[in-house]
Amino acid sequence: MTSVGQKEELHVTSLDVDGRSFNVSIEVVNDGIEHVGHLWFTDEAWEDDGIRDQGAIPGQSADDVLRYARELSESDLQLRFARARSDQRRFHSLRMLTEQVLENIRHLNKVATSMRAGLLEVTEAAEEIDSTERQLHEMIDQVRLYAGVVAQPGS
Repeated sequence: MTSVGQKEELHVTSLDVDGRSFNVSIEVVNDGIEHVGHLWFTDEAWEDDGIRDQGAIPGQSADDVLRYARELSESDLQLRFARARSDQRRFHSLRMLTEQVLENIRHLNKVATSMRAGLLEVTEAAEEIDSTERQLHEMIDQVRLYAGVVAQPGS
């Protein structure tokens, strides 16, 4: 079972578009209420993480999300791929880093509020807060590496 905030990437299928084959996977995160998945389309020729479909696929478990994703027809997957491509950003790496920073900030806030509500032990929460804060500092140190770097065409 995926714990709150933890990501799990699962293979869905392959998709052929315009003579190219794309790996389709789903990244599932437990947000504390439900599991939420986003499809990722990758090509071996690409040097980045691929492109993410912004449409969410919710479920009660990671298996539910994966099952739904695998039930999508080829036509549905092609539509989601087209949407992902049209939403693709120019500064993909910077955007991905920004999303990771935001996810860590949300996680930090959840841990802090859970601790204050008495749902988490203070020492356990403090360790998690320290760890998350270290990760945030490491990410911020990387921002200048990604700022202004445009994704390569076709990636």
